[in-house]
Amino acid sequence: TVFLEFWKRRRAVLAYDWDLIDWEEEECDSSQMAKRTSISPSPPVFDDSSDSSSDSSDSSSDSSDSSAPSASSVYEPHQNHQPPQPPVSGLHGGIYRAAAQGSVTNFPDEIRPQFEAKYSKKERMNPISGKPEPYQDFTDKYSRLVVSASGIFFMILVVIAAVFGIVIYRVITVSTFAAFGWALIRNNSQVATTGTAVCINFCVIMLLNVLYEKVALLLTNLEQPRTESEWENSFTLKMFLFQFVNLNSSTFYIAFFLGRFTGRPGAYLRLINRWKLEECHPSGCLIDLCLQMGIIMVLKQTWNNFMELGYPLIQNWWTRRRLRREHGQNAKASFPQWERDYNLQPMNAYGLFDEYLEMTLLNNVIEIRLDAYKFVTQWRRPLPSQAKDIGIWYGILEGIGILSVITNAFVIAVTSDFIPRLVYAYKYGPCAGQGRAGEGCMMGYVNASLSVFRVSDFERRSQYRTNGSELFGQAVEFCREPPDSAEPYEYTLQFWHVLAARLAFIIVFEHMVFAIKTLIAYLIPDLPKDLRDRMRREKYLIQEMMYEAELERLQKEKNEKKNKDRVQNKEWP
Repeated sequence: TVFLEFWKRRRAVLAYDWDLIDWEEEECDSSQMAKRTSISPSPPVFDDSSDSSSDSSDSSSDSSDSSAPSASSVYEPHQNHQPPQPPVSGLHGGIYRAAAQGSVTNFPDEIRPQFEAKYSKKERMNPISGKPEPYQDFTDKYSRLVVSASGIFFMILVVIAAVFGIVIYRVITVSTFAAFGWALIRNNSQVATTGTAVCINFCVIMLLNVLYEKVALLLTNLEQPRTESEWENSFTLKMFLFQFVNLNSSTFYIAFFLGRFTGRPGAYLRLINRWKLEECHPSGCLIDLCLQMGIIMVLKQTWNNFMELGYPLIQNWWTRRRLRREHGQNAKASFPQWERDYNLQPMNAYGLFDEYLEMTLLNNVIEIRLDAYKFVTQWRRPLPSQAKDIGIWYGILEGIGILSVITNAFVIAVTSDFIPRLVYAYKYGPCAGQGRAGEGCMMGYVNASLSVFRVSDFERRSQYRTNGSELFGQAVEFCREPPDSAEPYEYTLQFWHVLAARLAFIIVFEHMVFAIKTLIAYLIPDLPKDLRDRMRREKYLIQEMMYEAELERLQKEKNEKKNKDRVQNKEWP
């Protein structure tokens, strides 16, 4: 919350400094004006002496170096096009130069050409511009949304099926490793099972990511979004949802479901009536959870860094080697700057989408330097585009913050002994009914946390190997005390008290954290004080200018009227 609130302040400063506060509305109006006049507006020309001089010097140097070898072989797919020109210095110059060369820069609220071609036969009046525009009726729009939502639900089921396959592997493997002949594997069967399952899960995750990208693109195009911003938001939401479920489904299984549906001694739940379902380590599931998250995060981050930095390094090295072989050892020095830039690797099709997926607080410290090196030395200069904020990603980050609060509440309440210890201390321990939980109040907690079981109720396949006579001098008939309840091995009242306390803790914890979150958001203003003063000053000056202009106009009209009346009085006979 603190990070997002300070980001909003930073975003406001950047948007004001770059004059992007009302940019989308202005660009929408300008695009409507361009469509209204049916004239293709030419890009503005900036008469900058420094830029013109640099362009002329570049052209003269290029003409003087006409005898130098060229890397025309690099442009084999683009032989009919002119090579890219050196971009004009500055953000806007780069955009307009690209537009002049034939690139298409879509405004965020401009109608997509695909939408216009699909629904050009049905039109309605735009309430803002008053002009006819393509229209998608209600039934067509929501039928496509239903099909898209069904596709998303099906892909989530595919993720669940993959997780279920990993669960089956863990169930079978842990039994196999427990009976392994090698003592090292047999004694660490739980860790070996978790480690191999995590590696297999990582491979499945990477394969499904490739599939999800194609499915998200297909479903987004199927929806036929009206504008570019709607298309980007829809595609981003699908990709994030797929990636989130794909990466975290196995983690959620270990945190909240592993070992909770295995049954009890004497009545274990078994897969195909053969393999007992997997349980957590006696010390808890945190070891499995940390191993799962650590391996997945490290392997995924290593793979992403290789694809973002290592792969372009290899590709650029191969390009330089090919150019040296074709044009000599000094080929790179003889090329102009724009040609050397063109030989770098192109930016991926989705821009900064992958960078947003890697945003974590500690990972950003490393990523910001790796990305700086990658953008400056390994990738071609990306085509800049204007935006006043990060779009739907802000809502996604807000949703992640809310979900993290809920998840942490469940982790504390369900996977730890914090709540059972409190319930025992205040309800069942030596200090029960005294309203305090001081020293000595946890005496007997271990005994109270263990269940009573009759050893004769073991399954035949789970019979004990010894009767305990070598330890106690006689055969052990009962573990602790024999069950004497009318309904043996059922949940006790203490279990339901602990469950109710856990649910109450989740509700109280969530509301308390959300209240603090709301308070922090209220205390941190969205606009810095100096920026607010500058905006108010600007608004005041604009009002003063408008007032003076209106006053000058009225004074001019008044003088003209006086002069006209004076002339009429002179002409009166």
